[in-house]
Amino acid sequence: MGKKDILISLLIAVITAGAIALFASSSPDGLERVAIDRGFIEKGEARQVVSSPMPDYTLPHIENEKFSASLAGILGTLVVFGLGYGLGLLLKRRGKNGTFLHR
Repeated sequence: MGKKDILISLLIAVITAGAIALFASSSPDGLERVAIDRGFIEKGEARQVVSSPMPDYTLPHIENEKFSASLAGILGTLVVFGLGYGLGLLLKRRGKNGTFLHR
Protein backbone atom coordinates (compact mmCIF):
# COMPACT_ATOMS: atom_id res chain seq x y z
CA MET A 1 0.00 0.00 0.00
CA GLY A 2 1.52 3.30 -1.09
CA LYS A 3 1.48 6.61 0.74
CA LYS A 4 -1.25 7.91 -1.57
CA ASP A 5 -3.48 4.96 -0.68
CA ILE A 6 -2.81 5.49 3.01
CA LEU A 7 -3.70 9.19 2.80
CA ILE A 8 -6.89 8.47 0.84
CA SER A 9 -7.88 5.83 3.39
CA LEU A 10 -7.17 8.22 6.24
CA LEU A 11 -9.22 10.95 4.57
CA ILE A 12 -12.17 8.58 4.10
CA ALA A 13 -11.91 7.45 7.74
CA VAL A 14 -11.77 11.04 9.03
CA ILE A 15 -14.74 12.14 6.92
CA THR A 16 -16.73 9.08 7.96
CA ALA A 17 -15.94 9.53 11.66
CA GLY A 18 -16.83 13.21 11.56
CA ALA A 19 -20.05 12.68 9.60
CA ILE A 20 -21.35 9.67 11.49
CA ALA A 21 -20.77 11.36 14.85
CA LEU A 22 -23.24 14.05 13.80
CA PHE A 23 -25.98 11.42 13.90
CA ALA A 24 -25.02 9.88 17.25
CA SER A 25 -27.83 9.60 19.73
CA SER A 26 -27.63 11.49 23.00
CA SER A 27 -29.86 8.86 24.63
CA PRO A 28 -28.24 6.30 26.94
CA ASP A 29 -27.02 3.09 25.31
CA GLY A 30 -28.72 -0.24 26.02
CA LEU A 31 -26.65 -1.20 29.06
CA GLU A 32 -26.96 2.27 30.59
CA ARG A 33 -30.73 2.26 29.92
CA VAL A 34 -31.14 -1.03 31.77
CA ALA A 35 -29.06 0.30 34.68
CA ILE A 36 -31.27 3.40 34.88
CA ASP A 37 -34.49 1.39 34.61
CA ARG A 38 -33.37 -1.12 37.25
CA GLY A 39 -32.07 1.58 39.57
CA PHE A 40 -28.41 0.63 39.84
CA ILE A 41 -26.81 3.27 37.62
CA GLU A 42 -25.07 4.89 40.57
CA LYS A 43 -23.25 1.63 41.38
CA GLY A 44 -21.47 1.75 38.04
CA GLU A 45 -20.25 5.28 38.49
CA ALA A 46 -17.05 5.11 40.48
CA ARG A 47 -14.40 7.73 41.11
CA GLN A 48 -12.29 8.30 38.00
CA VAL A 49 -8.69 7.21 38.25
CA VAL A 50 -7.69 9.22 35.18
CA SER A 51 -9.78 11.95 33.60
CA SER A 52 -10.63 11.39 29.96
CA PRO A 53 -9.62 14.02 27.41
CA MET A 54 -12.89 13.30 25.58
CA PRO A 55 -15.52 12.37 28.18
CA ASP A 56 -18.69 10.83 26.70
CA TYR A 57 -17.16 11.04 23.21
CA THR A 58 -17.22 14.84 23.22
CA LEU A 59 -14.66 17.60 23.57
CA PRO A 60 -14.90 19.73 26.69
CA HIS A 61 -15.36 23.49 26.24
CA ILE A 62 -17.37 23.07 23.01
CA GLU A 63 -21.02 23.68 23.80
CA ASN A 64 -22.56 22.41 20.55
CA GLU A 65 -22.90 18.69 21.35
CA LYS A 66 -23.11 17.49 17.73
CA PHE A 67 -20.09 19.54 16.63
CA SER A 68 -18.16 18.42 19.70
CA ALA A 69 -18.93 14.75 19.01
CA SER A 70 -17.91 15.17 15.37
CA LEU A 71 -14.57 16.75 16.33
CA ALA A 72 -14.00 14.02 18.93
CA GLY A 73 -14.60 11.40 16.23
CA ILE A 74 -12.11 13.07 13.91
CA LEU A 75 -9.50 13.49 16.64
CA GLY A 76 -9.97 9.91 17.81
CA THR A 77 -9.52 8.65 14.26
CA LEU A 78 -6.33 10.68 13.83
CA VAL A 79 -4.91 9.49 17.17
CA VAL A 80 -5.59 5.83 16.36
CA PHE A 81 -4.12 6.28 12.88
CA GLY A 82 -1.03 7.99 14.31
CA LEU A 83 -0.49 5.23 16.86
CA GLY A 84 -0.95 2.50 14.24
CA TYR A 85 1.26 4.23 11.70
CA GLY A 86 3.95 4.85 14.29
CA LEU A 87 3.86 1.24 15.41
CA GLY A 88 4.11 0.13 11.79
CA LEU A 89 7.16 2.32 11.23
CA LEU A 90 8.75 1.03 14.41
CA LEU A 91 8.22 -2.60 13.42
CA LYS A 92 9.47 -1.93 9.88
CA ARG A 93 12.60 -0.21 11.18
CA ARG A 94 13.38 -3.03 13.57
CA GLY A 95 12.95 -5.44 10.70
CA LYS A 96 15.60 -3.75 8.57
CA ASN A 97 18.16 -4.60 11.23
CA GLY A 98 17.31 -8.23 10.69
CA THR A 99 16.07 -8.64 14.20
CA PHE A 100 12.31 -8.55 13.89
CA LEU A 101 9.52 -9.37 11.40
CA HIS A 102 11.03 -7.89 8.21
CA ARG A 103 11.25 -10.08 5.12
